[in-house]
Amino acid sequence: MSEPASVPPASPPVRGVLFDRDETIAYTDPAVYREAATWAAAHFGLEVKTVGAALQAQWAAQEDPARQGGWWGLRTEADEAAYWERYGHELAGRLGVPESEIGVMLTEWPYQSYMKPVAGAREVLSELRVRGVKVGVLSNTLPSIAATLEALNLADVVDVAIASCTLGIHKPQLGAFVQAAALMELPLGEILFIDDKLENIEAARRTGMQAELIDLRGEQPGAIHTLYAVLDRV
Repeated sequence: MSEPASVPPASPPVRGVLFDRDETIAYTDPAVYREAATWAAAHFGLEVKTVGAALQAQWAAQEDPARQGGWWGLRTEADEAAYWERYGHELAGRLGVPESEIGVMLTEWPYQSYMKPVAGAREVLSELRVRGVKVGVLSNTLPSIAATLEALNLADVVDVAIASCTLGIHKPQLGAFVQAAALMELPLGEILFIDDKLENIEAARRTGMQAELIDLRGEQPGAIHTLYAVLDRV
C-alpha cells in the first residue's frame, strides 16, 4: 500500500497586513512633476524642460544608499529638516537660482505632494480593519512617513507606519521585518507582507512572514495585480 501524500502545514491565520508604500499603496505621479516644473519655470523665469530635468536629476541623485548626505542615513524628523535644506541648496545650484528663493518651491511642492494613492487603497485598508486585521506600512523612506500617509488620505486606516530610516535598517535586511513585527505587536508568521520588489518578498519569507509580490502593471507572473486581491488572502 502506498504512503499517503503528505499535506503541507497550513499557514497561521493572518492577523496583520504589512504593506510597502511606493508602487504598492501609493505611486509617484508624473503629472505632478510637470505641474511643479511649470510653476517653477514661471516663478524663476526658466524653461519648463530645464526645471523638469533638474527635479528628476536631483531626486535620482538621492537614491544611492552610499551617497554622502543622502536620505538613507536619516534617523529623525530633525535630521530630515536638515536634509531638505541641503537638498534645496543643491537644487538651487542645478537651476541657477538664488538659494533664498528655492525654499518657496519646496514649500509649494513638498515631497508628499508628488504621491497619489493606488486605486482601491483606502477601501482595502479600511476593509482589513473592519475584519479586525491590523494594518502596517513599512517603507524604505524618510522619517516623515506620517506626513505622506496624511497627504494620501490613508493615515487614519493605518495602525503602524514605519519608515526604515527611523529603524536604522532597510529592506531587504531581515532586521527591518523583525522590528516591524515587534512594532505591530504580532508574531512574524501572522503577518502578510505585500511589496513590489521580489528581494523584499523573499527576505520577509525568510523571517517567517507570509508574503505576496504585487505588480500593479500586470507584468509579473505569479504576482497579485490589484490591491483588492489582498482581501482574498486574509
